[in-house]
Amino acid sequence: MSKAIIWSKYHCTFCEQAKTLLKQKGIDFEERKLGDGWTKEELLEVVPTARTVPQIFIDDIYIGGYTELTKYFQKAA
Repeated sequence: MSKAIIWSKYHCTFCEQAKTLLKQKGIDFEERKLGDGWTKEELLEVVPTARTVPQIFIDDIYIGGYTELTKYFQKAA
């Protein structure tokens, strides 16, 4: 079974949409919410080019943001 990590923040519509899509696809995820135990600096250590959230990994493979996540699932279909 796939496992995802999603970097997110409070009040982020795309973050909520990404989490909903992962749930619909049956993928368990760990949420790393900025300002809730995780920092922007920690995100930038993992994704140095990150300028927005969400930032999503599935099975340790970097996917990108919400738009890239939808494309990922379209390819997998």
